[in-house]
Amino acid sequence: MLEFDGLHKSFGTVRVLDGVGFAVAPGSMFGFCGSNGAGKTTTMRIAMGLVRADAGEVRWQGRELDQDVRRRIGYMPEERGLYPKMKVGEQVAYFAKLHGLAPAAAAKAADEWIGRLGLADRRGDAVEKLSLGNQQRVQLAAALVSRPDVLILDEPFSGLDPIGVDSLAEALLGQAREGVPVVFSSHQLDLVERLCDSVGILARGRMVATGPVEELRRREAGRLLRVVVPDADPHWADALPGVRVVSEQAGDTLLELAPGSDDQDVLAAALRTGRVSHFAWRQPTLVELFREAVSATPEEVAA
Repeated sequence: MLEFDGLHKSFGTVRVLDGVGFAVAPGSMFGFCGSNGAGKTTTMRIAMGLVRADAGEVRWQGRELDQDVRRRIGYMPEERGLYPKMKVGEQVAYFAKLHGLAPAAAAKAADEWIGRLGLADRRGDAVEKLSLGNQQRVQLAAALVSRPDVLILDEPFSGLDPIGVDSLAEALLGQAREGVPVVFSSHQLDLVERLCDSVGILARGRMVATGPVEELRRREAGRLLRVVVPDADPHWADALPGVRVVSEQAGDTLLELAPGSDDQDVLAAALRTGRVSHFAWRQPTLVELFREAVSATPEEVAA
């Protein structure tokens, strides 16, 4: 288990992390979400020893991370840490050797990951001659080339085209299938929802939601009601007590019901305005969960 336990960090008077904690099981993917400045990068830098926590610790298999453990972590920082004039193949092999691979094994692993990430025809090019998206692929190859025990990736999908996204997604899923715990941050919540077993949402330095994606969605289910009345009068639900209209378009209405509101009252009102072709509770998307979580007040989060 990879464990982030009670991390606190302040820079001067600014509190960046306030008790951040979550765990990632071997073979699972954890999506770390939050607005810009929420503290995601600081959390990852603490794990890699680049920033010292004021309190709390990060553990792998029950052992606090030290330099020996970190040698077995594949880390991709938010900023590219590449040598611009070094050739792609030489660079990826160099990072493999830094992680302890012998020269022959490093060269073989570099060739494998360069090919898997679609860079085979750019093996002999200097990194500075690549597009930003291809530089991102080189950075990812450098993180994966040593066959790490743990993967910690900060915005790995940033700058990738759809083909690059698919290549990386398959690579990460392959690592998870081999038992590697994978943590990555991303603003692309559709990808997080598609790939991750669990997510954590960080706001103002605190974890405001964490758990399996489907569990979080079920937890919030029963609040959003979709009603389709093809011939409905516009704004038919505006005056219903305990009901908020989330969206309404061409007879397709999404409603949020306050606790204690009766969905049968909504159905009766819908029937009065026309034929109801769809009436069902809808689970929220991760985007909707994220918006609600980051907009909650500190008092609501504590509750």
